[in-house]
Amino acid sequence: MGSESGRVKRGEQSRISQWLRRRQKPTAEDPGAEREALLLAFAAAGLPLAPAAHPAGYRCSCDRIGCPTPARHPVSFAWQTQSTTDRAQVERWARNEPRANFITATGMVHDVLDVPLEAGADALARLLEAGIEVGPVAESGGTGDQARMLFFTATRGTPEDEDEWWPCALDCHPETMDEHPGLRWHCRGSYVLVPPAALPGDQAVTWIRGIEHTLPDPLTLLETLTDACAAYAGTANSTPAVVAWPLGQ
Repeated sequence: MGSESGRVKRGEQSRISQWLRRRQKPTAEDPGAEREALLLAFAAAGLPLAPAAHPAGYRCSCDRIGCPTPARHPVSFAWQTQSTTDRAQVERWARNEPRANFITATGMVHDVLDVPLEAGADALARLLEAGIEVGPVAESGGTGDQARMLFFTATRGTPEDEDEWWPCALDCHPETMDEHPGLRWHCRGSYVLVPPAALPGDQAVTWIRGIEHTLPDPLTLLETLTDACAAYAGTANSTPAVVAWPLGQ
């Protein structure tokens, strides 16, 4: 049952890859246009987006006093219903608030396997050396357990038969981050920041491998990522993760 629901939709991935390769790339001299083009590429590929907070000096742009996850959470508690692939809406968001970060809601088209940065770097090298297909990969800056590597994959969250849906002990939601210091599987009801995203303290979320790469089946990466996280846990001093933005309705 698990292999069926984790199966990659090759036709859909091919459409995404072809669209991204065809899109016109903006010049490096216009970072605003480059940011907007990347966001529109996400939307056109069927990856839902919603606005997120951004750094305001050393704090978060939101009104929450002492925000525990500055610039790392959606603007709205209703981010799940707000998330969209509509080009016009994404353009309005990007142009009306040029400093805003964006999140992408997982479990619709894609999932994200989220691991500590050191473990992710080791796993990525091993996967590429073994010739295993790896999709887009992003690095999220930070200190301690906030430094992460994000492996974008196809989703297991939309089986044709809902009875085929299978929960996983690795599933991570915004309010359960502290329960998953190692491998976090962002699927239904979760989100991650979309590169490029700015974080406080001159940190950022950036691409290591871009979105032109095909989304792989998450199960093909899982063993290597799990092994790397286990090795990392044996040597690292974990910093407790903070609770992220609560789920919207």
